Amino acid sequence: MSERTRWLLLLVLPPLLWAGNALVGRATSTEVAPIELSFWRWLLALALLLPFTIRDVLAHAPVLRARWRVVVIMGLFSVAAYNTLLYMAVQTTTAINATLMGASMPLMLLLLGRLWLGEPIRPAQALGIAVSALGMLAVVARGDPARLLGLGFTPGDILMLLATLSWAIYSVMLKRYALPVPGAALLAVLIMVGVITLAPLYAWHVAHHGVMSPTPRVLGAIGYTALFASLCAYYFWNRGVAVVGAATAGQFTYLIPLFTAVLAVLLLGEEFRWFHALGGGLIFAGIGLATKRQ
Repeated sequence: MSERTRWLLLLVLPPLLWAGNALVGRATSTEVAPIELSFWRWLLALALLLPFTIRDVLAHAPVLRARWRVVVIMGLFSVAAYNTLLYMAVQTTTAINATLMGASMPLMLLLLGRLWLGEPIRPAQALGIAVSALGMLAVVARGDPARLLGLGFTPGDILMLLATLSWAIYSVMLKRYALPVPGAALLAVLIMVGVITLAPLYAWHVAHHGVMSPTPRVLGAIGYTALFASLCAYYFWNRGVAVVGAATAGQFTYLIPLFTAVLAVLLLGEEFRWFHALGGGLIFAGIGLATKRQ
C-alpha cells in the first residue's frame, strides 16, 4: 500500500472525531459557554501534548522564529478561530443549517487552492464534489428536498460559514507554507498560539459571567474535545493534507454529516433511515471520484 493510499484511508478519522465534537458542543451548549469549552479544551490538549514535543519544539525554534508570522496566523485560524466559532454557531443555529454551512469547505479549499497554490481543478474533482454534495444533502434533508427550501438563516449560520472559511485558509496554508517541523511539534506550537489568544477572552467571560460548573458532562466534553477532537484529529488531518493536498483532503469533510447521523443513532437512539445509506453511498462515491488520479 502506497503512502498516499494509506493516508487517504486515515483521513476518514478526522471527520469521525469532529462529528463527535459537534455533538458534544450541541449537547453541552447550555452548560458551558463556547469560549469556556474552547479554552479548556486547548489548554488540556497542550498539557497532554507538550511533554512529548517540547524537545522537538526547542530543536526547531530557529525555524519557528523565522516563520513566526505564518505560525501565528495558522494558530489563529485553526485553534483559536475555527472551534470557538463552531461552538458559538451551534448555540444559535440548527444542526441542518450548520452542516450545510460546513459542507462549503471542499469548494472553498478548491478555490483557495486554485487561487493561492495554482492547483488545477480537474473535471473528476468537480464531479466528485457534486456527487458528494448530493449525498450530504440527502443526509441533512432526511430524504425530503422540501426541508432544504424551508431553511432560514440565523447568526449561527454566518458564524459557521466564517468557521469553515477559517479552517479552509488554515488547510491551504499547511500546503503553501510547509514548515520543516515535525507534525506533533507544530501542533503544540499552534495550540500555544490559540491558548494565548483565547486567554484574554476567557478572562473577560469569567469576569462577567463567573466560572462554569465542573459537572461530569462538562468535564467529559472537555476531555473528549481535548484528546480526540484536538490531538488525534489534528494530527491525522495535518499529515493527510501534507501527503494528498488540501483540495483532496477537503472531500473527506463531507463525511461529517454522515458520521453525525450514525453517532446520533448510536448515542441518542435515533433510527437509521434509507437516506443515511443513500447519502453515505454518494459521499463515498464522490470521494472516490475526487481522489482518483488522472
